This record gives sequence, structure tokens and C-alpha cells, in this order.
Amino acid sequence: MQQDDRTPPRPEEATAFIAFDASELSLPGGAHWPTRDLDVPRSYTEIAVQVAVPQAPPSPIGPAGSVAQSSSRLAVAALVSRITGFGWKIALALIIGTGVVNDSFNIANTLPNMVFELLLGGVLSSVVIPLLVRSHDDPDGGEAYAQRLITMALVLLALGTACAVAAAPLFTLLYVDSSSPDTSPALTTALGYLVLPQIFFYGLFALFAAILNAKNVFGPPAWAPVLNNLVVLVTLGVFYLVPGEISLSPVRMGDPKLLVLGLGVTLGIVCQAVVLIPPLLRSGFRFRWRWGIDPRLKEFGGLAAWILGYVGVSQIGLVVNTNVLTSGTSGGVTAYTYAWLLFQLPYGVIGVSLLTAFMPRMSRAAADGDTPRLVGDLSYAARLSTVLLLPCTAVLAVIGTPIGIAIFTWGRGTLADADRLGQTLAISALGLLPYAMVLLQLRVFYAMKDARTPTLIMIVMTAVKIPMLFLCQGVLDREHIVLGAMLVNGATYVIGAVVGQVWLWVRLGHLRSRRALRVILVTTAVSALGAGAAYLAGLGVPASLGPSWQAIVRLPLEGLVGAGVSFGLLAALKVSEFDPISRRIAGLRRARA
Repeated sequence: MQQDDRTPPRPEEATAFIAFDASELSLPGGAHWPTRDLDVPRSYTEIAVQVAVPQAPPSPIGPAGSVAQSSSRLAVAALVSRITGFGWKIALALIIGTGVVNDSFNIANTLPNMVFELLLGGVLSSVVIPLLVRSHDDPDGGEAYAQRLITMALVLLALGTACAVAAAPLFTLLYVDSSSPDTSPALTTALGYLVLPQIFFYGLFALFAAILNAKNVFGPPAWAPVLNNLVVLVTLGVFYLVPGEISLSPVRMGDPKLLVLGLGVTLGIVCQAVVLIPPLLRSGFRFRWRWGIDPRLKEFGGLAAWILGYVGVSQIGLVVNTNVLTSGTSGGVTAYTYAWLLFQLPYGVIGVSLLTAFMPRMSRAAADGDTPRLVGDLSYAARLSTVLLLPCTAVLAVIGTPIGIAIFTWGRGTLADADRLGQTLAISALGLLPYAMVLLQLRVFYAMKDARTPTLIMIVMTAVKIPMLFLCQGVLDREHIVLGAMLVNGATYVIGAVVGQVWLWVRLGHLRSRRALRVILVTTAVSALGAGAAYLAGLGVPASLGPSWQAIVRLPLEGLVGAGVSFGLLAALKVSEFDPISRRIAGLRRARA
């Protein structure tokens, strides 16, 4: 066998491949060439016959290494981000309570996200990264393409932000049930004027993060939200020190506390975007206004139209959801929002990290037309999500109520509101894995430049969700509407996950579903044992401590027992998908020793 001089290895490659005549090769009896394993997200050439090039860097390793290591680093940033984000939400509840003012703030602070998603958010997060990855094959590395993309996006964001601020009263009419005595449309509108400028800076952050992620730079975008949360925590400290209360009758735009709260939260988003400029410059990217239409932007426009349809349909569901919540007792929106934030903590640490690490890989596999590698990435990411999120679901279902009581009975919180929030969190946990699966499936479609199918899936989900929400409003008392709404939310994602899996099977064929099902069954059994152990541990905490202190003791006890039993059994059973985590923990132990 001789090396093929016609195709010398590139410097960045870790291996050089050998050309040979198979007829001249004799293999030992029973030996055979390795077959492609769809569960291993790497190309066949990475496991074929290779010879190392001494001066080249080591080759990428499989999913148990590179992806797990990238995901673990992102998970740390996500964990800090989620904790600090939830921290300022707790501080807000302690300072202003969980009633009408907090409801109004949560609705208003949702508006920038809603408008940004309608304008560009879904497009940027789901379509731009695949297109930017493809543009790296350009002679200039895709810089001109990125500049045209940013130019177009900035114009759209500026116009959209100006229109949104002017339309703040209309948003309030859409989201708030003004007939309910437990709402303040005027306060929601006033806060809306102050926070809607966030739209432009959300867009900047998403654009910068997309460019960095396409260059495989994940750290700065993952840590930027932490800065935002710290700015908001400082804002709340100033808010607490400013004398007086936010006036509800009448609501005054010049109210110092109102201005501090609204402008301070907006300043946090500004800092989150601006802090990405230095790493963007270090990556070699330089921005200049570049007008004109790149032929690929037409492709972008076609994908964007379907994405906008997806976001528009989802926002219809969100409008109905918020209206139903505001028809209940005061604090319903706050309970739903805080439960959603707690629900997002395990997903943000695990699911977002996996998606961020896998998205460029899936985009490249789709661009190369490598369906087996795409299916391998999908299968592996789904199984990783299962072994990490199902135990979290079981533990959250047990500790939901203790979390609510332990955290929200202090300051201006009441035991009844805290208990309802905890129950909402416990119910929300049921939708954790389906939610992660839906988002993973949608990313696969986007990687294949198919934005139509996700929109159709969202239509199905919303068509199921809206009637169920109205059913909750009709049959439940006002106090329990929030519990019904959260249950409907989880059921909607279960339906979406089933529909998405069937659609992917039709599109891609064999998805290695049997192996995924085995992992789900084993992890479900293990998680159930963990939840049972956590519940039994909580029974040993005496009620004589009182509701708040009992919850404070139960929370860490049940959490540690539930997680320890669940993950310990996964390690003991040697579930292969849990191996990267086991090795990571073992490595940390050895490092400390």
C-alpha cells in the first residue's frame, strides 16, 4: 500500500488516508471492515484505516469526549446564568411580593421577547447558524455574507423596536384580561414603554452569538446573560433603597421606582449584547455596512417566512395562555412565570448546552448530505437528554412544593401563594423531557433547511393547546387555573414530541428508536425509584418545624436523595449514555485527590 500523493492531507487534518487496492489486502479469518454505527456521531472515515500525521493536532474524538466536554463547559455557564437569573426573580418577589405589581412586570417583560421572536429571534437561533456554517466555505470565510445578514437584521430590528414601543397599549389589550379585578393594565403599559427597547439589543446579542457559535466560540455568549443578571440585581438593590411604592392608582410614568425598575432591567440586556463585541473582534470578524442581496439571502428569506409563521402561531398560544392566567386570581402569572424559570433551570443547564454543541455538527452533516451522521447526532443527543433530564423531572415533581414554600414565604410572600407556585412547578416537571425533545427535533429540521415542518408541528400543538386552556378556564376555579395551564403546557409538548418523531421517521427513515426506547424505559424506572426515595426521606422531617422551616429542611434532603439514587443507579447499571458524566465526575475526584 502506498500513500496517494494526489490528495495530500491538509494541515488542519489529524489523519491522512491510505489508498489501496482491496484485492491486494488479505484479512485474517473472520475479520471484516468496520460498519457504520448510527449511534456514534462521527463520519465513517474517522473509524476507517488511518495513519497519524505527526505535525498535525490530535483528531476529534467521539461524542463521549468532545461533545460531552464542550457541553460540560457550557453547562457551567448555563448553571450560573440560570441561578443568577432566578436569583433576581426571587429578590423581586421578596421586594414587591407576588401580586398585581409582579404580574404586571412579568407580562411587560415578556413583550420584548415576544416581539423579538416575531421579528428575528426564531430565525436567528434556528436558521442563521446553519447558513453561517455553510458560508464558511466562501473564499472570505463567510464574512461578507455575515455582514449583509447583520445589515439587514439591524434595519429590521430598529424599525420593529420603534413600532413596538408605540404599540405598548395594544400589547396590553392582547395579553391582559382587563375585566379581572386582579390586574393593572395601566402599570403593564407603563412598564412596557420602558422595557420594549430591549428588542433591539436582544437582536444584537442573538446576531453576535450566532456568528460566534458558527465559529465554534461558545463561551462568551454563554456567560453574557450572567452579566445581565448581575446588572438587574444591582438595579433591584437601588429599587429597594428608593423610598416609596409604585403607585397603582394612578400609575405615573415619572414614578422613580417605576423608572428604576424598567430602565434597569433594560440596561441589563444592553450590557449582555455589548459584552460580545470584544470576543467578536478577537474572532477576526469585522463589521461594515454591506448592502445588496446575496443570492443565499433569498434562501434565508424563504426559511425566515416559515420561521415567522412558527413564531406567530406560538405567540397566539402565548396570548391565549396569558389571558387565561390573568382571568384567575392575582399572582397566577407570577406563579406560572417563576415555575417556568425553575423548570428551565435543568433544561438550561443540560438541554441548551447539548443543543449549542450539537447544532453546528448537525448543520455540517446536513450540508454534506450525510444522513447517517445526522441521525447519529440526533439519536445520541436524544439519549443524553433522557438520562440527564428524566431524573430531574422525578426530583422536581417531589421537591416542587418545598421549593415554593422555602423560597417565597419570606418578605412579602404568603404561604398560600408560595404553595401554589410550588404545585405549579411540580406539575411543570412532567413536560421537561418532551420540551427538550421538541426543541431538538426542530433543530434537526432547521439543519436540513426545512423551516416548513416545524411550523406545521407548532400549528398542531397550538390547535391542541388553545381549546384545553379554555377548558381550564371554564371548569377550574380561579385559584387553580394556573395549575391547569401548566398541565396543558406539558401535554402540548408531549404531543409535539410524538408528532415530531413520526415526521422525522418519515423524512430520515431509521432513527435508532429501539435503542432510545430502551434508554427511556431504564431511565424512567431508575427515576421512579429516585422519586420514591426522595419522598420517603421527606416523610422523616417533623411537621413541628412549621411550614417554612420544614420545607427548608426537606428541599436539600429530598433533592440530594432523589438525584443521588437516580444518577447512582444509572452509573451502577453502566448505562452507556451516562458514561461521559461518570468519567467527568471520576476525573474531578482524581483532580481533587
